Amino acid sequence: FLVEARHNGAKVVVFSPDFSQTSKIADEWIPIHQGQDGAFWMAVNHVILKECFVDRNVAYFTDYLKKYTDAPFVVCLDDTGKGVFRAGAYLRASQIPGAKDEELAEWKLFMFDETTSELRMPKGTVGHRWQQEKGHWNLKLEDDKSGSPINPLLSLNGHGAENVKVEFWDFSQSTNDKPVRRSVPARRVETIDGPVWVTTAFDLMLAQHGVSSGQPGEWPSSYEDDTQPYTPAWQEQFTGINGSVVVNFARQWAQTAERTHGKCMIIIGAGVNHWYHNNLIYRACITTLMLTGCVGRNGGGWNHYVGQEKLAPQASWGPIAFGADWAGPPRLQNSPSFHYVHSDQWRYDMPFNEICAVGDETHRMASGHTIDKQALAVRCGWLPFFPQFTQSNFEVVREAEAAGATTNESIIQRVIQRLKDRSLKFASEDPDAPECWPRVWYIWRGNALQASAKGHEYFLKHYLGTHHASIANEVAQEHVKEVAWHEKLDLGKMDLVVDLNFRMDTSALYSDIVLPTATFYEKDDLNTTDMHSFMHPLQAAVPPCWESKSDWKIFREIAQQTSELAKRYLPKPLKDVVASPLAHDTAAEVAQPTIKDWAHGECEPIPGKTMPNLTIVERDYTKVYEKYISLGRNFRDKGIGMHGTNYMVDDLYDEFMKTHPVEEWGGAKYPSLFEDRSVCDAILAFAAETNGECAFRAYAAEAIKTGIDHTHTAEPTRAVRMSFKDICTEPRRLLTTPYWTGDVRNGRTYSAFCQNVEGLVPWRTMTGRQHFYLDHEAYRAFGEHLPTFKPRADRRTTRDLEITASDHGSLVLNYLTPHGKWHIHSTYGDTLRMETLSRGIEPFWMNDSDAGLLGIQDNDWVEIINDHGVVVTRACVSARIPRGICFIYHATERTIGVPKAPGRGNKRAGAHNSLTRARLKPLFMIGGYAQFSYAFNYWGPTGVNRDTYVVVRKIVKPEW
Repeated sequence: FLVEARHNGAKVVVFSPDFSQTSKIADEWIPIHQGQDGAFWMAVNHVILKECFVDRNVAYFTDYLKKYTDAPFVVCLDDTGKGVFRAGAYLRASQIPGAKDEELAEWKLFMFDETTSELRMPKGTVGHRWQQEKGHWNLKLEDDKSGSPINPLLSLNGHGAENVKVEFWDFSQSTNDKPVRRSVPARRVETIDGPVWVTTAFDLMLAQHGVSSGQPGEWPSSYEDDTQPYTPAWQEQFTGINGSVVVNFARQWAQTAERTHGKCMIIIGAGVNHWYHNNLIYRACITTLMLTGCVGRNGGGWNHYVGQEKLAPQASWGPIAFGADWAGPPRLQNSPSFHYVHSDQWRYDMPFNEICAVGDETHRMASGHTIDKQALAVRCGWLPFFPQFTQSNFEVVREAEAAGATTNESIIQRVIQRLKDRSLKFASEDPDAPECWPRVWYIWRGNALQASAKGHEYFLKHYLGTHHASIANEVAQEHVKEVAWHEKLDLGKMDLVVDLNFRMDTSALYSDIVLPTATFYEKDDLNTTDMHSFMHPLQAAVPPCWESKSDWKIFREIAQQTSELAKRYLPKPLKDVVASPLAHDTAAEVAQPTIKDWAHGECEPIPGKTMPNLTIVERDYTKVYEKYISLGRNFRDKGIGMHGTNYMVDDLYDEFMKTHPVEEWGGAKYPSLFEDRSVCDAILAFAAETNGECAFRAYAAEAIKTGIDHTHTAEPTRAVRMSFKDICTEPRRLLTTPYWTGDVRNGRTYSAFCQNVEGLVPWRTMTGRQHFYLDHEAYRAFGEHLPTFKPRADRRTTRDLEITASDHGSLVLNYLTPHGKWHIHSTYGDTLRMETLSRGIEPFWMNDSDAGLLGIQDNDWVEIINDHGVVVTRACVSARIPRGICFIYHATERTIGVPKAPGRGNKRAGAHNSLTRARLKPLFMIGGYAQFSYAFNYWGPTGVNRDTYVVVRKIVKPEW
């Protein structure tokens, strides 16, 4: 596809530290230093802001920013009392005398009208989304009250503004002691608390990027000024790229975007997401797209290729996958937090300020230990965490009933009381207490003990209590304030590990039970991804081999045996209490305008407001099997949907039973989910992406919120239906729905956010627009409220080599684990031909000059080691790898061909994740605040591992 795009006239520029296969076919290869991409793109933004918004005005760019971004929104300036201001929160309706009584006034914002210079409240903010009166959540540039048109004012410069000195942070040296003070055009606005200085997000963007429109302050003198942040010359020290390359790239990008109205595109993989400051790299790139009007345009936009991590028919798949067709809410959690806590990697972590410079260390979220922020996030309802409490959920209910609780509501009140008086705590506050351990682990469709196990050796040590090669010291004790510290720690938290697998990979080797499952060509299944717009079937070309069964059948038989055992051991229904976080796409997005911790008496614990939601769910374990094979009535009676937009399917449910197999039990009939193919048909029959009637109903539901009729989008395909047989017969493309923001009608190529731009549907954010500015108090404290740059962590702060020694026969390198060069995990690479070409092993890639320093030649055995673990493999010496870094492509196994490691007393060496330890960025833990609200597979800290350093040395003769 990339070559075809070039043939069609597109210019391809590749940013990659190594000379990759993609670099080879690009028009230009920019060999940027790893993890420092953000500096390049911040300098690009500097050039674009200066040349396209200040030196001249590009009408298309300006118009785009006014309509689709937060650039014109008004931001308060906070007086520091030191003669300088700092950027504060958005100006809220709750602050303005004439608007303070608005419903959800705290969540409605302002912009200035260029025509009248007056404050106007536009439609489309998160407050309009969740207010009682519907129809105002849209991107029409109209005053919310009068309906009169608004011409947003991007900059206050020249519009009755005065210059106010504002302080910004320069994190170039990974410190916060280099404030930059620049004047910003500002006006006074009368609020209920007196006059307040305000400016626009756009004016702050100009100042942040060092682009002056005539104001006094510390400004760059030219593009060659390397003393001021974000100039082309400044970025050279981080990226290794000459400033002239930045200027040329920025001009070509802007010129193309201006002439084509946004046909510039960024395609990016998973690598950026594994750096500690991944969000800043992403935002720097996305800022370029937004400034030049590329988002929501065919041929432009942001295309993030990571893997099959999103699936199209979520509305119908989700209730089946998570049992919501029978009960709810389900227990879903972000994996990085789960493993960081339960595999005890937090015990080896220092306070995060060592690795992350922040603006205001006095803020509770901007200093301290990561585990304390995780505990705060769970208490406040920002993130889920399981197990839930320091006591069994069933015991919690029984205790409440023993204390006199007779109703679900009184049980919940008793739980709240105990949490408040601290006789009951969340498990995240004492994760190493045996009663808080996870005990049973099902591994399915993943290599969770190795390929996905950032910090693999800690998994072996703390989950399994088995051999490991970690020698890192536990250093967190004196730094942890909110989480219990256990001096003596028992190892081996998991009582049972069950793996569903068709490969004897590392997870299977360490599991107690391996249930052999069917391969892709031995079962009926569905395969969808966010990376293309087709629904793919997997078909059973041959039956599963020997004892193997399809995944669905394995779980079905587990459900059947569970129900049988329950008749003896759990014959009566049990009440369970489920804690669930303040969820994205619900009214909980407007729950917490400020951070308050009820555990410290700052507010009352209120479920769904200041703490997690609490729900009482009745569990009848004798009915698990019947419910597993039947599509439950919740599906019919409550409707389905996603992104906060639901549609009813009761009539379709009843019709479906007339033409498909049914299950009959308990005096009722239900659509059957007994066979794999029946499940596929149920998903297809009710998903808006595969049923035109469902798409029509979803648009009708969305129209109620937006006040704009969107049903015309689905009308031409309203009669379309897709069954499993249909998609097996021929490829079928997904329908256009409100759940995926591209428009694929009439053969149009999918491009994200086209429906937002063309249909005036808001983004699901604070302003309803794309954001340059993030006004949450934690973002402001971190100094990340505006796009900024923070360098990658160095070996001193990551502490990967505190004990592991380096000597004259070794070299310290930055260790990366990119996606496979000739394989995707095991796929395509796990074959005789490919194994032969790669020496029968996954090699260690290093630069030829670095290898020469150690006398390492191609195909020599090497040991790669740090405090976390060790790998022994063959070296692949290549000039295409830059100096100072090294690669082991993931994912490797510790199954065969793994020698012993002399640096760890001849213990058996590990695999690529043996050298990593996950680190979490606390900023990604906040919640209950517009787009910063939890949703499964959407929000939460990522397990970063790119900021890792290793020692490499040559091995003359490996021992086996």
